[in-house]
Amino acid sequence: MVTAEQLALEAWCRGEQVFLWPDGVPGGAFAAQAVPDGWPQTQIRNTAQPYVRVFRSASPNGRSLLVIPGGAYTFVSIANEGVDIARSMTAKGYTVFVLVHRLPCEGWDYPSKVALQDARRALALIGEMSAALGTDATQVHVLGFSAGGHLAASLATRPGDETTDASSLRSMALIYPVISHEKRIGNALSTQSLLGDDPSADMIALHSPAQHVSADTPPGFFVHALDDADVPSENSLLMVGAMQAAGRPVDLHLFETGGHGFGLGDPHLPVGHWIELYCAWLDRNDDKPKSARDAR
Repeated sequence: MVTAEQLALEAWCRGEQVFLWPDGVPGGAFAAQAVPDGWPQTQIRNTAQPYVRVFRSASPNGRSLLVIPGGAYTFVSIANEGVDIARSMTAKGYTVFVLVHRLPCEGWDYPSKVALQDARRALALIGEMSAALGTDATQVHVLGFSAGGHLAASLATRPGDETTDASSLRSMALIYPVISHEKRIGNALSTQSLLGDDPSADMIALHSPAQHVSADTPPGFFVHALDDADVPSENSLLMVGAMQAAGRPVDLHLFETGGHGFGLGDPHLPVGHWIELYCAWLDRNDDKPKSARDAR
């Protein structure tokens, strides 16, 4: 009998694998970590060569979507937050790039920097591939889940380096995102994995996306379940508050039930319809001229 994990892996391998750093990965030497027996293959660890999987639409609309799965910065969850999302969004015309970034705990010289460095490189790569893929380099969106939501928010709010510019993002969507590192609100494993056991106040501030929202931050779409015990909904509310204070457009959806890590969500519950709300929001956002989207 074929398992759900096997089906997800088969779907995953149908996407084109494009390495982010074919001429050499920056940031020191990779050091593989022990993986527990029976660890799911759809929760990727030990990434020496970060990459994106590219999923093309049979009826492309010219728009690109960078998807960043979660995993508390200890793995990358490619099933419900990767291939499921790619399947749904390619059906709606999007060219989807699912990111498998480096993990902080795997030997890199600057652990807290590598995931964002990979996300920035992925964004630049989407622009570089636009002509070959027939996509519009001005219509690129990012969608992140849980710790991947933290990474997506960081990509959207922290200035790029010489290789990329996050201002090219048309929008960000954060689904049950980690935003805060406060003990009462944040996710302890995500914070420990990214920042270590005793991060300084400056490190916490640097990696707190709500503190970096500005007039240049792209419009945001937020989804959270109020019964999320792993990443409380206060994380989304904190980011939405920062967006509103900066005069940035936001669309917030809070659901009574859903828990954490629901991906597309149970189709029998209201939370299972967030993807339709998201696509409608994307249509409205992309139909507006840039001056209207950025209006305060």
